Formats: sequence, structure tokens, C-alpha cells
Amino acid sequence: MARDNLSDLLAFIAVAREGSFTRAAAQLGVSQSALSHTIRALETRLGLRLLTRTTRSVSPTEAGERLLLTVAPRFEEIDAELAALSEFRDKPAGTIRITTAEHAANTMLWPMLEKVLPGYPDIKVEITIDYGLTDIVAQRYDAGVRLGDQVEKDMIAVRIGPDLRMAVVGAPAYFSHRPRPKTPHDLAEHSCINLRLPTHGGLYAWEFERKGREVKARVEGQLVFNSGYQILRAALAGFGLAYLPEDRVLPYIAEARLVRVLEDWCPPFSGYHLYYPSRRQSSRALAVLVEALRYRGAP
Repeated sequence: MARDNLSDLLAFIAVAREGSFTRAAAQLGVSQSALSHTIRALETRLGLRLLTRTTRSVSPTEAGERLLLTVAPRFEEIDAELAALSEFRDKPAGTIRITTAEHAANTMLWPMLEKVLPGYPDIKVEITIDYGLTDIVAQRYDAGVRLGDQVEKDMIAVRIGPDLRMAVVGAPAYFSHRPRPKTPHDLAEHSCINLRLPTHGGLYAWEFERKGREVKARVEGQLVFNSGYQILRAALAGFGLAYLPEDRVLPYIAEARLVRVLEDWCPPFSGYHLYYPSRRQSSRALAVLVEALRYRGAP
């Protein structure tokens, strides 16, 4: 392959991913007109139109989509191997991008980073809070954190915490004028604080299980949030029942600021796992974080 094709392919990948010549040019550090000329030259050499251009957007044609899906991963593998060369340095170095949910970031990632990072000044960590089941390969993350049963089978998964439990809680003031629910079906008579998740296309259904019987309760209430922190605040203020990780609410239960109900309907489930693509060589920087996070207690 001619050397010009390599740089032109990188330019095409940038435009196709950004959906904009302007943003891609800024990313590559070239002018928009020079980038447009590069793409036209590549299309001329291939005898194919790779991009559909409109006044508002740029998107790959069918041929362009195939080229993007087949070529882009090869360049990513080259970048990953070059990054892995940092293992020959005295200390691990590089930027690690991780996608995770808020609870895992607060209870697993940050406590570890606070202890480990001072000893590795050349490691940089970028954490994105995202409740969606992000494709870490497509979005170019180095790793992600999910519950064990949510990790794809082609990923390397490392357990980083114990099994978890959920808890249904409400403030004493809330229960002063409402009976405590005895089964998930009783939640229909209660005001519940809902969570909206992008992966569920709507409000999250509260999940329960008892003696092998599974129940998903779709609850109603005055408030909807996309953050567990806001749900906890609303529950403490007496706005209704909340469905939250047990470790988040136990201190408030101990202080009698929250009352727990339906405890026998909330069994343990698989805890958090750090995962990353099995087909890639992990860098020394990622290896440091993996070992620091690895759970060494009983499942």
C-alpha cells in the first residue's frame, strides 16, 4: 500500500467518526479545505464514494461504512501496541479511559485511585460516568466497569468487589401516614422515586426475587432522576420510597433516618467487574489498575 493511503485512511476515519469535516480537521490539525481534498483524492484512487455530504452532516456510504469497520480496528490495534511499549520504561505510563456507573465510581474506583495514583505520577485516568451499556471498543475506552452478568463473553473480566444487594427504603416521616409494603405488588399503592436509564428506554423496573420467584415492579411517583445521589436525597426528605444499593443506605438506616422494607425480596447478585477487550494487549498502566482493583475476598 502506498504511504499516502495510510494518512488518507486516517483522515477518512476521523471524518467518518466525527460526522463533520470541521471537527475532524480540528482533531487532525489541518485545514478543512486540505482535509476535503485528501478525502476526494482517496475516493478518486479507490473509484468509490466513501462519504455522503450534506449541508448539515457527513456520513459514510455503504462502502465507507465497510471500510470504517474493517480498517479502523487495525489502526487501533497499532496504537494499542505502540502504547504498550511504555512497559519498557522505568515506570508505567499513559492515559487509561474507563466508563462506569456512579455507584461503582464512588465505591470502587475512587478509593483505589486515591491510594494508588500518588505512586504512579505518569499514569493518567479519565473516568466517564455513564449508565448506558457502552461499547468500550467502539467508543475507544480502555476498560469499563459493569455488574458481572452484564459483561460480554469476549471480554476479559476481573472481579473488583463483593456481591451486592439492593434495598427499598423510605423516611420515617413517609411511613407515618402509609403502611409498609409487604410484597413488591404493594408498591403500586406507594409513591416511589424512579430512576431513568438510557439502556432501558424508560424508567428502571425494580427487580425482586424470593424463593425462586422473580418480580419486576414498575413503580410510580412524583420524582424521576438519573442519579442515585438525587434519589437518596429525595428519600431522606420523605418524598417516597427509593430502590438503592444496600451499602449506600445502611448508614442512614443505622441512624434511623431511613426505614428498610421488603428486605427478604432483595437477594445478593453478582458484584462489579472491570473488563477490557481480550484481543488486545493491555498496557502496564492498565495492569497496575487491574491488580489494585482485583477483589481478593470471598465472592
